[in-house]
Amino acid sequence: MRKSHPVRRVVLATAATVSGVVLLLSLKPSSDPASAQAGGTIPQQTAAAQESAQGGTGAAAGGAVTGDVVQTQYGPVQVRITVSGNKIMKAEAVQAPKGGESDQKTALSVPKLNQDVVAKQSPQIDMVSGATYTSEGYKKSLQSAIDKANAAPAQPSAQPSQPAGGSAGAAAKTVTGAVSQTQYGPVQVRITVSGGKITNAEAVQAPKGGESDQKTALSIPKLNQEAVAAGSADIDSVSGATYTSEGYKKSLQSALDQAGG
Repeated sequence: MRKSHPVRRVVLATAATVSGVVLLLSLKPSSDPASAQAGGTIPQQTAAAQESAQGGTGAAAGGAVTGDVVQTQYGPVQVRITVSGNKIMKAEAVQAPKGGESDQKTALSVPKLNQDVVAKQSPQIDMVSGATYTSEGYKKSLQSAIDKANAAPAQPSAQPSQPAGGSAGAAAKTVTGAVSQTQYGPVQVRITVSGGKITNAEAVQAPKGGESDQKTALSIPKLNQEAVAAGSADIDSVSGATYTSEGYKKSLQSALDQAGG
């Protein structure tokens, strides 16, 4: 029987070792930190978190959100924002300090704060000099409104077709009626319409000063509720505030006409 040559056995062993190493290298996963980060979801989550902090992805379909009432040294402050497409389209103070010097400070500060919110898309807005308490209350209520918008469930942007007179594809529309002059001062109404219905109504102008403050405080909240409930300008006048009620209804009708009935 022929014996294997020693040199041949060494060559065969070396060839087997090389083959094994090549096989192991071919099975090693090809991954590197850069490619893993490029395909990860962390950057997307970070971007979403930033967007939610500003406008709130939960309110992407649009709508008005009212923040909590914040009590300040000179009176309550409450902010409402209108959100559409992850952006704050409008900000307004539905409550603000009034009476005496507070009227001047409110008239000076609130319009600036409203504009600053829309411009910066954030509660990180500048304080208005001379209206520190109002500014602080505004910012706290604004943050509350943004938190509520973020917590709201996202709704699909596509909407079913609406009957004639409706505005298909528009999730929410805010319209301000014409100013109605009354014996005690101007009245002006703003409404938010969504799906062919009034979802919010408010008086952006109302009689003030002296007894008018009490009558306005008594009548406007009731008129706002009636407008939303009735969905039209056919609402009852508030006893003791006839002129304000009549002015409110006229401005409300004007807003409805602009919104398309």
